[in-house]
Amino acid sequence: MNNPLQLGLVRFNKGSYITVEGKDSDQFYIIRSGHVHCGKEFEIEEETGGEVFKPGDFFGVVSTMASHNHLETARALTDVTLISVNREQYPLLIERNTPVAMKIINVFSRKVRMLDQALTRMTFKNAAEIEPPHLFQVAEYYIKQNQYNQAFYSYYQYIKHCPQGENVQMAKAKMMKIKPYATVAYLDVEKSSEFIRQYPRDTMVFSEAEFGPELYIIQKGSIRITKIVDNNEVMLALLKPGDIFGEMALLENKPRSASAIAHEDSVLMAVNRSNFKSMVVEQPKIISRLTILLAERIWSIYKQLENTMLSDPAGRMWDTLLLELEKNRIDGNMKRSFSFPYGPKELINIVGLSKEVGAVALRKLMENQKFKVVDNKFFINDIRDIKKNADYFKTMEKLNRSRQAGRQQP
Repeated sequence: MNNPLQLGLVRFNKGSYITVEGKDSDQFYIIRSGHVHCGKEFEIEEETGGEVFKPGDFFGVVSTMASHNHLETARALTDVTLISVNREQYPLLIERNTPVAMKIINVFSRKVRMLDQALTRMTFKNAAEIEPPHLFQVAEYYIKQNQYNQAFYSYYQYIKHCPQGENVQMAKAKMMKIKPYATVAYLDVEKSSEFIRQYPRDTMVFSEAEFGPELYIIQKGSIRITKIVDNNEVMLALLKPGDIFGEMALLENKPRSASAIAHEDSVLMAVNRSNFKSMVVEQPKIISRLTILLAERIWSIYKQLENTMLSDPAGRMWDTLLLELEKNRIDGNMKRSFSFPYGPKELINIVGLSKEVGAVALRKLMENQKFKVVDNKFFINDIRDIKKNADYFKTMEKLNRSRQAGRQQP
């Protein structure tokens, strides 16, 4: 017997607060009638003034599906009637109402891309849209680093996507030179019928600026998501088994915004466009998982954008470490140890600091005696110090901003 889809119907009067930023979230809303304004304490340029939602729109999905506190405050601009959806009901909603699920996924996908561009602009002072000719620059970066797997792959994709490009002959010559030293897994995924793929360590799954027809689900191993910014490789994320990546290019048919590289020997499940459409109908649990992962990614990027507002580099490092704990649902007020999945070099890259500034901030960080580097990864024996330091720098930032605002008033 089918389980009933039990959705609530709630009403709010004009001016009422529906959700409050920072408060717990276990349900999201679909607007049946009326208009709702959603805004954040911290707003990026693209969202200045907040957003107004109308009938058929939804809000609160990111925080609810990511199982985090609300990112925004929602207020009724008119009398409103809302359909409330509990987190546990979402897989059933997908099964019974596929168009709603696809609308949410597509909105999330566009938001991830927009936020990625905002983060690149604010962290690395660079927000240009990348196109396939950029593949040659990616390959050039890796060949200078003697990372021939990535260089060979990116040269190949440059030639494939830009057959009339001005650097094609140079790319072919360099490929021939490094071919004996390069290991690649799948150069033409369109020609592969394999659903399960094996990627040896340090081989590319895809390169930024490459068009891609597939998303991937990690079965085994780990994948690092990177981007070349100002002639430096920046690690944006380190993904683990169960994570999904590459969905934006599949959903929007735009060039990849970042590269995916096997951090260790990995096994991936590949899903192409035709498989994805049938999966939405036949595999609601996987689509639910994709929604959750997109929600977590959006939540994390918003937190990273807030991190860019901290002026002290050491403060940004502490806040980034706290974010890693929050991603892992670890209470920073608990006394316990924690081993991070990355070390000093990766932390500097994640925060987006130059080597010089990063080295100074790192020395301040390592003054804490509870902090160690074990096998090139951070280890702390009491995570309460992370929250204490992160909160301190956030408080000082707010005080400094208040003082500056006070001095600027006539």
